[in-house]
Parts: sequence; C-alpha cells; structure tokens
Amino acid sequence: MSLTALKKHAMTLPGATADIKWGCDWVASVGAKMFLAGGPEPGRWKSCSFKVDEHRFLELSGLPGLAPAPYLARAKWVQLRDAKALPLTELKALVERSHALVLAKLPKARQRELLA
Repeated sequence: MSLTALKKHAMTLPGATADIKWGCDWVASVGAKMFLAGGPEPGRWKSCSFKVDEHRFLELSGLPGLAPAPYLARAKWVQLRDAKALPLTELKALVERSHALVLAKLPKARQRELLA
C-alpha cells in the first residue's frame, strides 16, 4: 500500500486542505484543524497519524504496525508505522472518519461553509 494513495484520498474529502507544519510534516486539515499528518513527502512517508473514535483507540493502537501517536495520543490519534498493517480500503475509511471527527468539532456555521 502506498501512503501516497492515502494522501490523495484525504485531499478528496470536503474542505480538505494541505500544508507543511513544524517545518517538515505534510498535514491535511479541515477548517484549519488537522486530521492526517505524515512525513515531508508522501512517497517517503515512514508513518502517518490520524484521529480515531475514542472507543476504537485502544483496539487500533494495539494492532501490529500501529501505535498511539506521539504527542497526540491523549487526543485519540494513532500512528500507522507499517503501511501494510491494514488494507488500503480500511485505512481510507479511518482517514474519512478522522476527517468527520474533526469536522464535527467545528462550529456549525463553519461546517456548513466547508460542506457547501
């Protein structure tokens, strides 16, 4: 599985934008709130991180190839350390869910604006 495919998928989600944070990390955001973070160039990503539902955090972070995301675990983010840990379809669904979780925390007016 290519992490580039995950990046491309993230950019198809409503209101998604991309930028570089911390001087080197590629980040996908919605409403200026990040939902997917990875290395400087997706083709060279060694890992990426995304938000998950609270009830799935322990399950997912305990799977081989996944772990609690450094600095963001308290916000229920997991880090994908092995691109082969999960099938691409499942990873895409997790990124979509991350996007939805972040979008849901935005003010309702901002949500409508981004989804229009």
